[in-house]
Amino acid sequence: MTPRLEAAFDSPAAKSGHVRRLFATIADRYDLITRVLSYGLDGRWKRRLLTLAAVQPGESALDLASGTGDVARLLQQAGAHVVGLDVTHRMLQLARAKPAAGRLPLVWTVGDMAALPLPGRRFTLVTTSYGLRNVPDLETAIDEIVRVLAPGGRLLSLDFNRPANGTVRAAYLAYLTAVGSVLGWLLHGDSDTYRYIAASIRRYPGAEGVAVRLRQCGFVDVQIVPILFGLMTIHVARLPPAA
Repeated sequence: MTPRLEAAFDSPAAKSGHVRRLFATIADRYDLITRVLSYGLDGRWKRRLLTLAAVQPGESALDLASGTGDVARLLQQAGAHVVGLDVTHRMLQLARAKPAAGRLPLVWTVGDMAALPLPGRRFTLVTTSYGLRNVPDLETAIDEIVRVLAPGGRLLSLDFNRPANGTVRAAYLAYLTAVGSVLGWLLHGDSDTYRYIAASIRRYPGAEGVAVRLRQCGFVDVQIVPILFGLMTIHVARLPPAA
């Protein structure tokens, strides 16, 4: 890993700045990259998340790290009132340009997962795809999700896993580093651009570690749903109902 990429993880502020610059850079190629790195399966994984969410018609849903809006539109199509939030303005410009998927409102908001510009207890469902791995401080982001969820509300998070097996992890990260280097050079003239993915996974607590933090922050019934032989996972969790 280059010194420049290593410095992106020196502090929460450094990671926040790096992530903001990175996603502003890759926004116009984001859909392409997610398809390539998921072997064309990204759409299937997001539909699986939607199935697990069991959306109730008319409920209020928040999609964090919404990107170009795939999951937000699936939620809208399922009958939810949706807010799609992302830190990158260009991502939301691209999301707005896509056709509407349902009749209920879909509102796009620029915001930071670590300081959500939203009132407490507003949503019954929060989703995020590739979001928790990229926040500067995981516990702060989870606390913010807890704050905006109503009692009994659900959280679903799709992301890369950090395999526990050392041999599998080394091979997986080597593959992502190699592919990321080639794509970064071809698309941006900078091999570090997509090397960030493997670098972020190295520092990620993995599916089990995230589950522990979700429970510590107040979630119950935390489940880990493995995808692609456990290289990807969906977390499903809920808050306790009101006393």
